[in-house]
Amino acid sequence: MEKIFDNTKTAFVLKTNAELDRAYYLFEMIKRETLVKIGTAMTKFALKTHLPVEGLIRATVFDHFCGGVTELDCMPVIEKMYAENVHSVLDYSVEGKEDEAQFDLAMEKTLNNIKFGKEKDSIPFAVFKPSGFGKFEIYRKITEGEKLDKHEEVEWKRIKERYDIVSKAAFDRDVPLLIDAEESWMQTAADDLIEEMMKEYNKEKVIIFGTLQLYRWDRLDYLKDLHQRAKKEGFKVGMKLVRGAYMEKERERAEEKGYKDPICENKAATDEMFNNVMDYMFKNINDMAIFAGTHNEESSYLLMDFLAKSGLDKNDERIWFGQLYGMSDHITYNLAERDYNVAKYLPYGPVRDVMPYLIRRAEENTSVAGQTNRELELLKAERKRRRI
Repeated sequence: MEKIFDNTKTAFVLKTNAELDRAYYLFEMIKRETLVKIGTAMTKFALKTHLPVEGLIRATVFDHFCGGVTELDCMPVIEKMYAENVHSVLDYSVEGKEDEAQFDLAMEKTLNNIKFGKEKDSIPFAVFKPSGFGKFEIYRKITEGEKLDKHEEVEWKRIKERYDIVSKAAFDRDVPLLIDAEESWMQTAADDLIEEMMKEYNKEKVIIFGTLQLYRWDRLDYLKDLHQRAKKEGFKVGMKLVRGAYMEKERERAEEKGYKDPICENKAATDEMFNNVMDYMFKNINDMAIFAGTHNEESSYLLMDFLAKSGLDKNDERIWFGQLYGMSDHITYNLAERDYNVAKYLPYGPVRDVMPYLIRRAEENTSVAGQTNRELELLKAERKRRRI
């Protein structure tokens, strides 16, 4: 298959020279683990002590990885990307909140984004994170078979209500809803709830998508079992496929608590798992829909190859590519130029409240050295191209 991802002119078509320079120096910093650790500690301290650093954060890391502070703040970014055939998934990325008012706010944000999705072709999906709708500890207790107390039972009932409210809204407005995945020790509770929503709302087509973190060695077996249940009970399966974002935490906890490490033994095994799951889903595409959330070129080429050999339209509505805003533009924009379905996850929220997300993003890039180096090489090539 033709190699398309080295076209930096297309990849960075929306970046000004100043934005290109900012991205280059940002990734230069991110690749240095010591700098990331120091910067993270300083940022946490500054925010905790209410030092006036939000302007500096917004002008650097925030504006690179986030669309804005509010939904409306994101609209100029959304419209610019859509002019290049790149769609947006508005992602309210406030993390770490633990009270009912914040969970209700996250639900309202999701409902609002479903409404946006109905009104704007540029926003084809809505999304939420399980711990945005309820306490992590409650998911953990259910996943690990612990009994909830009476107060937690009430909170769990409310979590289930939030899932159903947003899933019904997505169904009524015909806007697919992506539900993210988190740590393995809470995920079974979320998976079971998502399956309930699929059973209710995916009878004719996929509206509800779960997420498979494919650095977990058990996910293909889980998917196959879910598929069998879906065929028996008459619903379709939607999945966002990602490699995963919690590897170090997963391994540390498994070692600490003495259970089998849930993570594939190495990156090659993770890549194989991702591609095998994508292959299984594509072969069963009449029962499924795929949102391939990947920054990996080979997996992207593989899905393109599946499409080319299948006779399906390259923009079949059941098959999407997705990347995070601020990363892997060489994949996003080169796919979009060739009319594949492609979307950027576009995080937004108050600067202070989105910092846990941004810190995780920086730490993740530091731990995946090849990814950061690739971003730098592409940025370097485009800077050179523009200055010839």
